[in-house]
Amino acid sequence: MLRFLTAGESHGPALTLIVEGLPAGLMISEAVFNEALGRRQKGYGRGGRMQIERDQVEILSGVRFGVTLGSPVSLVIRNRDWENWQEDMSVCGKARDNKAVYEPRPGHADLVGVWKYGHKDARPVLERASARKTAARVAAGVLAGCILEAVGMRTAAHVRAIGGAALPETVRPGVDEILRYAYVSDVSCIDEPTAAAMRAEIDRAKAGGDTVGGVVEVIAERVIPGLGSYVHWDRRLDGKLAQALMSIPAFKAVEIGEGIKGAASFGSQVHDEILPDGEDGVGRGSNRAGGLEAGVTNGEALVVKGFMKPIPTLVKPLASIDLRTGKAATAAAERSDTCAVPAAAVVAESMVKWALAAEVLEKFSSDTLNDLMASVGHYRTRLAQEGHGPCKW
Repeated sequence: MLRFLTAGESHGPALTLIVEGLPAGLMISEAVFNEALGRRQKGYGRGGRMQIERDQVEILSGVRFGVTLGSPVSLVIRNRDWENWQEDMSVCGKARDNKAVYEPRPGHADLVGVWKYGHKDARPVLERASARKTAARVAAGVLAGCILEAVGMRTAAHVRAIGGAALPETVRPGVDEILRYAYVSDVSCIDEPTAAAMRAEIDRAKAGGDTVGGVVEVIAERVIPGLGSYVHWDRRLDGKLAQALMSIPAFKAVEIGEGIKGAASFGSQVHDEILPDGEDGVGRGSNRAGGLEAGVTNGEALVVKGFMKPIPTLVKPLASIDLRTGKAATAAAERSDTCAVPAAAVVAESMVKWALAAEVLEKFSSDTLNDLMASVGHYRTRLAQEGHGPCKW
């Protein structure tokens, strides 16, 4: 079973990632990690913290001569800002309250975390609840991406909307278009006029001391059909994808394919008709299902959207209380971003990669990369011989 754990606080010494279940024989490069981490740090509307950090991965175990060993892989991403927080976030030093947070922010984990764990102030809560920890998730996504790449699957993510600025629904880019345009855009948008409108939304929010959210979309192509299951509720891939994306800080909704539009349409306008596609396969006239039917991939492109709320740290704080007195106060103002939607697209792609890679390793033999490739090849041959598999795969 493929799984990962992360540890670390926003202003602690480092973020730590441990990944278990990777097959032996995967080629691993620190440069690939660092490229992905660099994209997570960029984006129009990011705050001062991203001017401090220069995220770099240090692999500690599970890799020898650039190849995975089959044992757990561990790595660290060091926090450069730790040098300014060594006393206030000391592991064993004398307690002090210089950085205590007594005015919880609405929309953040501050208040509920204080309740749950019995802290006197919200500093211990926000240090772990911070989106800073998503850097480790991006690193996990890089490892998952190595598995997907080995079996021929491709992924990319872009921003569909920031505030009221959005791509038209009719615009449906593929992986190549996203890689060509969104990955060089400071708002991760494939269309420059829409990107300009997105920047204007961010500028308007910043001028008002506010924040703004948006919508990201992850596309996966050449997806192996038959990943997931319709047999049990907890094995449905649509449920696993939703959980993976909803676990990202500030994500409040997930859509697969045209799920929202489909709820207001007739069945004849929603379902993707099955059509013959050449002599040895089947195809679809549309992909409204977003590549998933009954919790199982159907060979079409996987299309998943995540809806991100505005970040809860505002320059002009909302109403709150003082935890010491229970009386009215204004919420604390931590250093933050005006908009982190472009960065969230990188995190969302990482989580989709992870969910897909986990399903690949569950379905196919995977102690080694050679075992995995042989198992996938046998499955491909069987579908071809049966004559009704998807041609696109």
